[in-house]
Amino acid sequence: MDDIPKIGITGMPHVGKTETLKRIIGFLREAGYVCQGMITEAILDQEEKRVGFKIQNWQTGENAVFAHVDFEDKEKVGDYGVDIGPLEEIGIPAIEQAITDENIHIIIIDEIGKMEMLSEKFCEIVVSALDCDKPIMVTLHKKSRTPLLQDVRRRDDIRILEVTPVNRNLLPYKIEKIMREKLPPLF
Repeated sequence: MDDIPKIGITGMPHVGKTETLKRIIGFLREAGYVCQGMITEAILDQEEKRVGFKIQNWQTGENAVFAHVDFEDKEKVGDYGVDIGPLEEIGIPAIEQAITDENIHIIIIDEIGKMEMLSEKFCEIVVSALDCDKPIMVTLHKKSRTPLLQDVRRRDDIRILEVTPVNRNLLPYKIEKIMREKLPPLF
């Protein structure tokens, strides 16, 4: 099990964790590997200010707004009201497919953070994904101290790397190299 690559990507907000993950996925896709899971995309207003997030199934592109500053009647995390419906209806099934489908080589989960922790089902599927025998890449909220994030950080089988403004252009290449060295050959 030690040979199965499990990578955690962390960093401060706005540093580029999702973009780093997407670049790595692109490199791996060019090499023939199939990734599946969920991506959390920022929603920007006209001034490029972050006003929310949407959950997206990586393969199908299906997405829905998960958190937004205008969600008044939802549970709040910071400035955002959070609707766990899209997470449970789009994100979790995408991760489940990544775990069970033999044609999927790599599981992706973006992001394991405070908002996502509001869903007990999400927490359970993250543990299942980390415990399965497939390679996985996840992004992790840097500062959150939720029990699940603490458990993920303490795991011996996951290598956590931090994205910074200085290394964000080179880190995708480094992680791709780590993944490719440990991934089984496709042919």
